Amino acid sequence: MSETPHHPIVELTIVRTKEFLRETEAVFWVFGFPLLLALALGFAFRSKPPDRIPIAVVDGPQAAAREAALARSPALLPRIMTAGEARLALRRGKVSLLIDGQRTPVYRFDVTRPDARTARVEADDALQTAAGRRDVFRSSESHVTEQGSRYIDFLLPGLLGMNLMSTGMWAVGFTIVNARMKKLLKRLVATPMRKSDYLIAQFLSRLVFLLLEVTFLVAFGWIVFGVRVNGSIWTLALLCLVGGFSFSGVGILVASRARTIEAVSGMMNVVMMPMWLCSGVFFSYERFPEAAKPFIRALPLTALNDALRAVMNDAMPLHTVAMPMAILAIWGIVCFALALRIFRWQ
Repeated sequence: MSETPHHPIVELTIVRTKEFLRETEAVFWVFGFPLLLALALGFAFRSKPPDRIPIAVVDGPQAAAREAALARSPALLPRIMTAGEARLALRRGKVSLLIDGQRTPVYRFDVTRPDARTARVEADDALQTAAGRRDVFRSSESHVTEQGSRYIDFLLPGLLGMNLMSTGMWAVGFTIVNARMKKLLKRLVATPMRKSDYLIAQFLSRLVFLLLEVTFLVAFGWIVFGVRVNGSIWTLALLCLVGGFSFSGVGILVASRARTIEAVSGMMNVVMMPMWLCSGVFFSYERFPEAAKPFIRALPLTALNDALRAVMNDAMPLHTVAMPMAILAIWGIVCFALALRIFRWQ
């Protein structure tokens, strides 16, 4: 007797899981690439003394004395240059500050560059001190190094969110378009399977590897960089599941009508690029204008990154991340519903 066939969703999920395991490139991009990215960025921004800011001192009677005074600052790396060399270096971004002038220093810099403003303050302090200025009081410093305040603690949740977005959208979107190009979707029309069965199976096959993917990246950050999950593991797992559902829904919507790999690639990049830049993966979105922040916070990756950092670094309980999870759920439900309406087999 033949075995009783499973529900179409179960059969499709099993098939898609087996297909993924046979694609070594896909396995690398889901598991290997995020680890390499975290390793490279983690070592680049590990705990170390800050880099000294290169500045140019225009050659002249005061140049040697100014260079000696500036070299005493731990934040500056001064070099004496001719006027032409200094202006060229400043224009090309090789130095952040140019110090000119004979008796009174003249600071030339791009005010929009944070490192240039820092260099200007440090240089003025060093030159004023060398000229005999006395401080009214002597301040002290306390360097913060505990877990949660380092850049790697900010970066790893962002990489985790970016990986959930990228693999969720690409894995689902490419699979659907590739099947459409190979005429496989056209053959499925003759089966009793519904569109909803096929689309739900794409999401479920993604969930099979989602928890493994998250576990690998979180464990890697803990072992190599000491990034701990201070909050509940179950809250983190639930948050990742909702995030995976959200981005799978976006990926399904993007791929619902695309006919070629080139078309879906372009559409995926258009959707993901604003979130890569604005959603706080590598730096805080607080740097953007106030008028743009409501739109940035409404993006699914922003909601996911904020919630991941709240759970991992600040040990926030489930109810405090309910709003970001609601935003993610709404994105997933709306995108899945729209995809179900406009999806075409061919």
